[in-house]
Amino acid sequence: MGGFFGAVSQRDVTLDIFFGVDYHSHLGTRRGGMILYDREEGFQRQIHSIENTPFRTKFEKDLADFRGCAGIGCISDTDPQPLLVRSHLGLYAITTVGIINNAGALVDRCFSDHGHQFMAMSSGKVNSTELAAALINQKDDLVSGILHAQEIIDGSLTLLILTEEGEIIAARDRMGRLPVLIGKNRQGHCVSFESFACHKIGYEVDYELGPREVVRIRPGGYETLSPPGEQMKICAFLWTYYGYPNSNYEGVNVEVMRCRNGAVMAREERRRGSLPAVDYVAGVPDSGVPHAIGYANESRMEFARPFVKYTPTWPRSFMPANQDVRNQVAKMKQIPVPELIQGKRLLFVDDSIVRGTQLRETVEFLYESGAKEVHMRSACPPIMFSCKYLNFSRGNSDMDLLARRVVQELEGDEGQEHLEEYADASTGRGQCLLRRICEKLGFDSLGYQSLEGLLEAIGIDREKICTYCWTGKE
Repeated sequence: MGGFFGAVSQRDVTLDIFFGVDYHSHLGTRRGGMILYDREEGFQRQIHSIENTPFRTKFEKDLADFRGCAGIGCISDTDPQPLLVRSHLGLYAITTVGIINNAGALVDRCFSDHGHQFMAMSSGKVNSTELAAALINQKDDLVSGILHAQEIIDGSLTLLILTEEGEIIAARDRMGRLPVLIGKNRQGHCVSFESFACHKIGYEVDYELGPREVVRIRPGGYETLSPPGEQMKICAFLWTYYGYPNSNYEGVNVEVMRCRNGAVMAREERRRGSLPAVDYVAGVPDSGVPHAIGYANESRMEFARPFVKYTPTWPRSFMPANQDVRNQVAKMKQIPVPELIQGKRLLFVDDSIVRGTQLRETVEFLYESGAKEVHMRSACPPIMFSCKYLNFSRGNSDMDLLARRVVQELEGDEGQEHLEEYADASTGRGQCLLRRICEKLGFDSLGYQSLEGLLEAIGIDREKICTYCWTGKE
């Protein structure tokens, strides 16, 4: 994933950018960047790796070197950014969030006129933000270039541009897959992915961009340069998983949605007569906890925290890229409360089940700590397709996903033709999927939230929500 924050003001915004970007640290662990613009000193930029050190710690020593009344910054789970670009459109800084699935074809197209070259990263790939800038520069102005890039990119592109005039141009993806919000205070305006970041730095959220909308932001106000489109497919995982609890998207608060989602799950289980008898309902920390609170309240079963996550040395929610290190870190973070585990029947709610590796480790840890039973509930349906619009649940193959692997084990290639049935617990194939995953991961029972229940919990027009990772439908 990734996130960004920008601000333009009548005063210096260095600290606004510093804290605003830091409040997006839950969205990535690879790179962080800041760039400020001052009319006398011009652009000042710094990019750091944050794989082993949090953004705030890494950038604190740079603050004395920054000054400016306009700036942008980012947390990136992919490439180093923001980038500084010089072209016929002028000198500008750019940061992006999204994914470009057809990067190879687009690079070849840029090379075809012998007028472009790209700096290769250590992986040999082209920086996605650099490629986005090259596409923008194919047009005669920034707005036309942004719309052009969004149109030909297979994936998604949400971005901020900081110009030499000390203005920010913000563009939401053409299908609105991620949010872009504008905040204001007496001296200027900010632009953010997460709404709570605006509030904590003294801005009030004033406007949420629509899909495909492009807006110019100045200290004294903002104006739409390209109007919003009619279609929207905002990512449902904003609410179920990677959004921060305090944030609102399309008017729906993350924490409220998660509690409501857990309640819908419990309501439907009670209706079917499948609520298990347990001593405690618990959430897999952190994002599973509000789903579990809603489940416990609706089912009238006691909520507890049988284990907690040790955050002083492992504070961030995302994990290292290396799977072995990720597994080891997951073990180190889990601290049991033996009095709430030994001899107890436990039901856990997790935000999702993607690959299942960490969840298997968690179940083993609970049984080793003395649990009598471990029941698991997923706050969303079985993930059947890798996301092709954002850097979430991506892998080398859909077979990296637990549900798809199990379908292949159960029925081979034939099973891949019946994914909709496997995702529906009311069907025979759906029940087979649940039983096999229970056997593989050691659950006493397993349940997934239905797509219908998830959409009910989000509560906005269902046609405006992207559910590709569950249905495979655009």
